[in-house]
Amino acid sequence: MLIKKPADIRYSEITPKSVYLNRRRFLASVPGAALMGRELLSPSRGEAETKLPNLLSTDEKQNTLDQVSHYNNYYEFGPEKDQPAKYATKFKTDPWTVSVEGEVEKKRKYSIDEILKLAPLEERVYRHRCVERWSIVVPWVGYSLSAILKAAAPTSKAKYVAFESFWDVRQMPFATPEKSGLQYPYVEGLRLDEAMHPLALLCVGMYGETLPPQDGAPVRMVIPWKYGFKSIKSIVKIKLVSSEPPTTWNLATPREYGFYSNVNPKVDHPRWSQANERRLPSPLMNRPTQIFNGYADQVASLYAGMDLKKYY
Repeated sequence: MLIKKPADIRYSEITPKSVYLNRRRFLASVPGAALMGRELLSPSRGEAETKLPNLLSTDEKQNTLDQVSHYNNYYEFGPEKDQPAKYATKFKTDPWTVSVEGEVEKKRKYSIDEILKLAPLEERVYRHRCVERWSIVVPWVGYSLSAILKAAAPTSKAKYVAFESFWDVRQMPFATPEKSGLQYPYVEGLRLDEAMHPLALLCVGMYGETLPPQDGAPVRMVIPWKYGFKSIKSIVKIKLVSSEPPTTWNLATPREYGFYSNVNPKVDHPRWSQANERRLPSPLMNRPTQIFNGYADQVASLYAGMDLKKYY
């Protein structure tokens, strides 16, 4: 029998939902409590306004916070899945700024407080798929990336969006090519129409709370129809550019990781099939992989006419 320790039990598991929301309303009324208490979803909007949009969320069973925060890919804090939770505990995320620049009319730097206020925060339950064939279901907190891109007013030259992660070897013990095999800082990119899609989530939290350091605090991307390495963590720069930007894993091994990196059961990784996956915490590779990770109805039109084996 599994017995939970008090520290492992969430308020939503042991408290009626109405009481839980009232507690969050109280926290929201206290200056600074949103960050101090790590609560992100504003209860003042009321339960009806925080219901999940049908097109943006799945009703699949969610993974636990412990599973999601202790099985991570974050190579700056270690290549093994249990290492980021161990080595990211002292990662400093305050103060923090995100620069939005490049082919835009309104270049600027945002503090985290400004990012939190840029658009209403939503909780979206997304499937998340790793190229290593494991998947999770997570209630992420954030809003569509398009909000911050529209605020920057892209020019007609903007065709792609390039992202850059924070990099500091003093805080990130594995963030060198010798220790992780990757070049730093970590970079990623999207085509502009992909970045503007409502599903592309600028993420600041999960499970109603701010992100743990090992999960990409304080701000990351979540792109549910692509493999997980496209969901760049700890973002410090968003740059709109005219040509396809470099991406870390494509630079490291272009044969294995293409620019688009869409989840596709018909395009195998050179070293293994992508036809099936396992849903954590199960060890069984018994779930058929879905094209675009099950989001084909929403995103397939972005790739109409493209050869998805060539543009993998």
